[in-house]
Amino acid sequence: MKILDRYILKEFLRFFAITCMAFLFLYLIVDFFEKIRMFLSNNATLIQMASYFLYSIPMIISLMLPAAVLLATLMTYSTLSKFSEITAMKANGVSLYRIMLPSLFVAAFVSVFLFFFTELITPAAIQKAEYIVMAEVQKRQSFGVFKQNEIWYRSNHAIYNFKLFDADHNIIRGVTINYLNPDFTLKSRLDAERAEWKNNSWVFYNVLRTSFPKDNIPVLDRFTETIIQIPEKPNDFKIVQKDAEKMGYFELKKYINKIKYEGYDITKHFVDLQGKIALPFVNFILVFIGLSFSLRSERSGGVMQSIAVGIFVGFSYWIVHAFSMSLGRSGMLPAMVAAWAANILFCIAAAFLFYRVRK
Repeated sequence: MKILDRYILKEFLRFFAITCMAFLFLYLIVDFFEKIRMFLSNNATLIQMASYFLYSIPMIISLMLPAAVLLATLMTYSTLSKFSEITAMKANGVSLYRIMLPSLFVAAFVSVFLFFFTELITPAAIQKAEYIVMAEVQKRQSFGVFKQNEIWYRSNHAIYNFKLFDADHNIIRGVTINYLNPDFTLKSRLDAERAEWKNNSWVFYNVLRTSFPKDNIPVLDRFTETIIQIPEKPNDFKIVQKDAEKMGYFELKKYINKIKYEGYDITKHFVDLQGKIALPFVNFILVFIGLSFSLRSERSGGVMQSIAVGIFVGFSYWIVHAFSMSLGRSGMLPAMVAAWAANILFCIAAAFLFYRVRK
């Protein structure tokens, strides 16, 4: 049986490598033509362009691995089925479960690899790629840093501290601004519950302003709502803000615990956290789907038709997953349901298809 396992594994890995290289090449080509005008208009150097695409590779790998597993499964077992090798195996008492064991082994390895790869490599690479575009190519200066799960930003004679920045809605929560004198002594301090970007201005809510005049006691002023003129716009803070894709599972979990303790809404981030666990498991589901459609060719004779249908079903996973995740982020679905809905639905579909093939 080891000879059979090695044979199937060899075929699977061959198609898997071809698929990965094809996806990587196509993605880079498309991304190149999308970014080339931006690079040329900003006089980007060849090193900057090459560095950007190099640091984009981990993100591409993270996105394409499940699809590569699906296509490798389809091509491997469709090829075996085309030459009646599956029939020969079954005639010699080899069950479908035993036939698919090598591909399940690869799927397990890819799932573990994908989790740790998106934990250790992908977030840092995405952040570096965005930094190359924003800071090095577009020359957008960043005077801030995302440290201890907060944004610290240095402006002209002021230091900002934000607990949370909602980049989708341009809302800052937990705002503290320290205004400094030329000798770096504290001139005044502004604390606000939140600030929203409206009509090209920052509108602050529940504001406490503390002034520190020389040789006098501090002066307190309170405002329910007021416009504070600061030179920075939302895009200035987006350079240093870390969203979910720039954080690994454990970093995101730590960030969620922090903002939850401070009383902020964690719905969106918790959905993303669960998604980081749910995504690697799809490799197992796609193996069952790919195998089921591949083996249909034994009866229908349409290998290419089976592959086309299998690809359609496999890639539709991403549509369902993205849709359910968006419903979860908006609060319309519980976080666990939103993150795992696509996996559950396609797991049921895979079980049904596999049952039909075994009949």
